[in-house]
Amino acid sequence: MLTHLYFVRHAHSTYTPEELTRPLSSKGLADAKSISSILEKENIDIIMSSPYKRAVQTVEGIAQCIGKEIVIEDGFKERNLSAQPVEDFHVAITKVWEEPTFSWEGGESNIVAQKRGVKAMLKVLETYEGKNIVVGTHGNIMVLMMNYFDEQYGFHFWEGLDMPDIYKLTFDKKNLREVERIWHRA
Repeated sequence: MLTHLYFVRHAHSTYTPEELTRPLSSKGLADAKSISSILEKENIDIIMSSPYKRAVQTVEGIAQCIGKEIVIEDGFKERNLSAQPVEDFHVAITKVWEEPTFSWEGGESNIVAQKRGVKAMLKVLETYEGKNIVVGTHGNIMVLMMNYFDEQYGFHFWEGLDMPDIYKLTFDKKNLREVERIWHRA
């Protein structure tokens, strides 16, 4: 019995320093409608999301279309890079990918963030075996979870993601069988 996880990287957001309540931009809201149109065709059973507003807003449309509540899962929130805003994001994010055990002050290393995300992911695979599950999430944590199952999903893969983006991961029990990108920008 195959289980399909649809990782949905959130759409474009309006920057605020407050991670939890940062909303989608007008472009992000328009892209979220496209996400719903794509996912409507996938026979979705469950909708889950990071608690961050931008991730929830990205999957709200599909939840409304199929009449399901969004289940909030803390394990799918974005990795905490640092307790304080970093001076140079690219330098900071490159460093944690180059050294998986390194963390900036108050932040999560790749290893710690990956462990958190994978723990949530494995629980979902166990609880909803054989189902089609949408997971509203974020680029870095999404790639860290994918990387746990296949090392080809790393820093350079993350750099190539769109915002939003959708990857369908097919599992047989807890074994990753296939990854397919199903988001195509119009």
